[in-house]
Amino acid sequence: MNIKEVTNYLDKIFHPEYQEDYDNSGFLLGDGAEEYHGALVALDLTEEVVDEAVAHGLNFIVTHHPFIFSGVKRITDGNATGRLIMRLISSRIAVYAAHTNLDNLPDGVNGILSEKLGLHNCRILKPFADNDQVGAGMVGELDEPMPTEAFLLRIKELTGLPTVRYAGGTGRVRRVALCGGSGSSFIADAMATRADIYLTADLKYHDFQRATDTMALADIGHYESEQFAREIISRAISKKFSNFACRISERQGSIVSYI
Repeated sequence: MNIKEVTNYLDKIFHPEYQEDYDNSGFLLGDGAEEYHGALVALDLTEEVVDEAVAHGLNFIVTHHPFIFSGVKRITDGNATGRLIMRLISSRIAVYAAHTNLDNLPDGVNGILSEKLGLHNCRILKPFADNDQVGAGMVGELDEPMPTEAFLLRIKELTGLPTVRYAGGTGRVRRVALCGGSGSSFIADAMATRADIYLTADLKYHDFQRATDTMALADIGHYESEQFAREIISRAISKKFSNFACRISERQGSIVSYI
């Protein structure tokens, strides 16, 4: 089996055509004709992740965030991206990314987070104009209302987040809107659903000023809110290519530290 067979399969299930215009998802680097030896799955591509792939004899890395995002003008050892590209080529490791397309799929990043939070009656928060089954974020409901602080403690336990920043709200949560990663642009959409709380990441101080006495805003961390993308990718690869190793990286956590 060659790399191209695997990337073709990932294209079919992760639909790169659903990525945002600014994104760079899909098959990013490698020789499609190279024999496939197994995959390593990570949120971000780092030197440590490449070390791990080499150590386990895996020649295919799948990440959520594309390591080539904007234009690359020089491939030298003078910058991190250049060093990664040269290392990957010399190690004969191919790279694939499933980013905003995985965010926009109903069973993607927001779908799995909703599932782990126990939400029901889920729907897309900001659907595409021509396809209401695909789009940004998710909104769903808990079985029973619960105090806001208890709900946030549940999130901390689920994600491993040591602290949650939040503002506003009624003090109780039943309807939950969420968007893994940077989702401040969908605050108004969350309000339109009459959600009791909106969960996302990378909120600024003035974003929190948009919280109201009817909807809380909570920042649950970029890495923490998207970390389960690795499970989605790993499951998909293992289901189709069960005879090959597929590992979730053990050397990567959030690049943000808390004290």
